[in-house]
Amino acid sequence: MAVENVIIIGSGPAGYTAGIYTARASLEPVLVASSVDPGGELTKTTEVENFPGFPKGIMGPDLMEEMREQAEKFGTKVVYDDVTALELDGDVKRVTLGDGTVLEALAVIFATGSAYRKLGLPNEDKLSGHGVSWCATCDGFFFRQQVIAVVGGGDSAMEEATFLTKFADKVYVIHRKNELRASKILQDRAFDDPKIEFIWDTEVVAINGDAALQSLTLRNLVSGEESALEVTGLFIAIGADPRTHLVHGKLDLTDVGTIAVAGRSSRTSLPGVFAAGDVVDPTYKQAVTAAASGTVAAIDVEHYLAALPQELKEYA
Repeated sequence: MAVENVIIIGSGPAGYTAGIYTARASLEPVLVASSVDPGGELTKTTEVENFPGFPKGIMGPDLMEEMREQAEKFGTKVVYDDVTALELDGDVKRVTLGDGTVLEALAVIFATGSAYRKLGLPNEDKLSGHGVSWCATCDGFFFRQQVIAVVGGGDSAMEEATFLTKFADKVYVIHRKNELRASKILQDRAFDDPKIEFIWDTEVVAINGDAALQSLTLRNLVSGEESALEVTGLFIAIGADPRTHLVHGKLDLTDVGTIAVAGRSSRTSLPGVFAAGDVVDPTYKQAVTAAASGTVAAIDVEHYLAALPQELKEYA
């Protein structure tokens, strides 16, 4: 079995950027993208207006497709499968895929990003795809001339709500507080949209419907009063958590659950294992910072491999 120089796990901005840089360094990287969601969570977003180089904006899926194409142009091998197990101790790392294939490499870049948070309510999973969604880009079209709700108060929630007004007759934004944490430009855009109505100081306590979503039960957090809101769509935009389940007990994590790295580097607690993107970033969580983090990981890998003993380099 051939031992690769580096395996990159994850296909978001961090993973693809690491692929671009390691490929241009002639390291012939293998990038393991998801079999279900290649491109990461950005493929589920709407228009991206703040990524440098796209003054007119670009749709999230299109941005990720451009990154993938660029990574492959320089020689990154993209594998569409899921990682099921990791062996990260020792000089040679082992990555097991869903089809049973075991890949070996001298270095691994872990760039698995983050996963959307759920409300944790009964019926949430049952009605997923039947009125409940985490992706306006994916599902907005199905809610033409309907009344829908968005839960959240950050940038993602405002982007989702504004995008959904292209289809829905009415969009309620439900937020636990009485002010938003979204950037001012996104707040202003939502406040100015006549189709959007805000429901403040309120949480969703029940998702109602049998075969499809019919209504939400809301609770006002100031008065404690409960009420019903008839909607046929619910889009949940309350943040995301780092995807670290594969490295629990293998790599050191921070108090907030991200992978711990040394200073501004991408070096984890194990030699030869590097991490990049949202999986190490509890604060900024932007496509551009994830891409920059992928650059750091690629350069760190290049330096790591260059310093290995010659007998190890001969494996690759």
